[in-house]
Amino acid sequence: MNLTNEQIAIINSTGNIKINAVAGSGKTTTLIAYAKARKDFRILYIAFNKSVKTEAQRKFKEQGLNNVKIETAHSLAHQYIVRGSEYKVKNDVYKTTEIAEILGLQATDNIKHAEYVLANHINKFITYFCNSNKAKVEDLDYEDVVFESEAKKFAKNFKLLILKYTRYLLAKMDKGEIEILHDFYLKKFQQMKPQLPYDYILFDEGQDASEAMLDVFLAQQATKVIVGDTHQQIYAWRYAINSLEKVDYPVFHLSSSFRFSNEIASLATRILKWKKHIGIEGRVIINGFGDSESSKLRAVLARTNMGLLITAIELLIEKKEIKTLYFEGRFERYTYADEGASIYDVLNLYLDKKEHIKDRLIASMENIEELEDYIEKTEDSQLSMIVDVVKKYAEKLPEYIKIIKNNHIENDDKNSVDMIFSTVHKCKGMEYDEVTLVNDFITEEKLKKLISDFGLKKLNLSKVNEEINLLYVAVTRTMNILNIPSELLPVSGIRPIFSPPEEPENSREITAIYKG
Repeated sequence: MNLTNEQIAIINSTGNIKINAVAGSGKTTTLIAYAKARKDFRILYIAFNKSVKTEAQRKFKEQGLNNVKIETAHSLAHQYIVRGSEYKVKNDVYKTTEIAEILGLQATDNIKHAEYVLANHINKFITYFCNSNKAKVEDLDYEDVVFESEAKKFAKNFKLLILKYTRYLLAKMDKGEIEILHDFYLKKFQQMKPQLPYDYILFDEGQDASEAMLDVFLAQQATKVIVGDTHQQIYAWRYAINSLEKVDYPVFHLSSSFRFSNEIASLATRILKWKKHIGIEGRVIINGFGDSESSKLRAVLARTNMGLLITAIELLIEKKEIKTLYFEGRFERYTYADEGASIYDVLNLYLDKKEHIKDRLIASMENIEELEDYIEKTEDSQLSMIVDVVKKYAEKLPEYIKIIKNNHIENDDKNSVDMIFSTVHKCKGMEYDEVTLVNDFITEEKLKKLISDFGLKKLNLSKVNEEINLLYVAVTRTMNILNIPSELLPVSGIRPIFSPPEEPENSREITAIYKG
């Protein structure tokens, strides 16, 4: 394979290193070449998720690298904690209603659905602790990760109660009295302080690592390589941290993207410069060397499930611009909140058809206003987005969802569909010939207004930084054409190629097209 000077420098390096790799810069190619130069050593490659693990296994096997073991953080932890134990792992998260029942939480007269609001916060505190590097729950202040005013007020007023029941539920998992969560056995893995039998450990997607897994990684005696892109951190809401900024290793760069052209690279760079508005260094060098001219694989990318569903309805049903479609990660996941409440449950609440509601939490609500009050007290963004979609389409929604399902193609044939739909989180690591962005990302004007309205001291700078990262990741999924709403363009310094004026009705306000 033809390697760049940056890749050769990484392969010839010695000792612990960190690699800051821009989107499409050949991370896997570099790691394969790094491993090839060390065929006589035992190597562990920690992949971000199961799909990345499967793809990496295929690529490393093709190169005959049988000395490389590929795991995710959770699959590694599972081998040490769950295998051979009495633990039973819960396939999904605990629902709020399940936690309220397990803990025997009671309703109160002064706060509507207090038992469920409390259970929701307990659930989040468990996730926060299990992803942290702290030894005890009380070493963390849960208030630090609650931001919306009503939710923060509740977390402050019931701080000791949330802490007490969080410890109690974790103790029940530890004793095997209830099913354990995937994050729980990862935490147990970190606390056992394992020494892994490898000479080299390659840790991918370091910008979205949990503190717990980083703690395990740093404690190893092996030579350590951590890889990622500082500006692709998009999982802080899951209490991930930017591990590249936490390790003091010699830094190497992969600044050449083979995915897209220099025009896309220039746009991505200018978007990252928005970070200067919030006092964060957004300077990065990206050189685009992609030269694809294909437009076979087309995708619509959105920041939110709501934005994606609305666009799918628009293109498939209202404007009939497409006939077949595919949602990354299965369509059903876009119609359910994280804890299992479906879009149909919320719709039946909205239409006052409570007898058809299946989810216990939604069924406990008298009306949609009560649900919105619950959302405010819990910061439940998934439920909030479902409510927005329900309000927009109301009675039309079931028929629209049915049409989408009937025209949805299965995963094996997704390359043949008219359009792929995905949120940025679900297409992490993916690439498409042509990308169209939904207008639900942060803009430079919105960013400036936030700063003007609240001031830097009151802003959640980590969240704002991640909003900019989401747009950067979305822009850098394309290999050829990018259709982007004009509002998302940087305020100055970009000269777009405008789409034909005779087709405004088909552009969905998308006016700028960047071609590779």
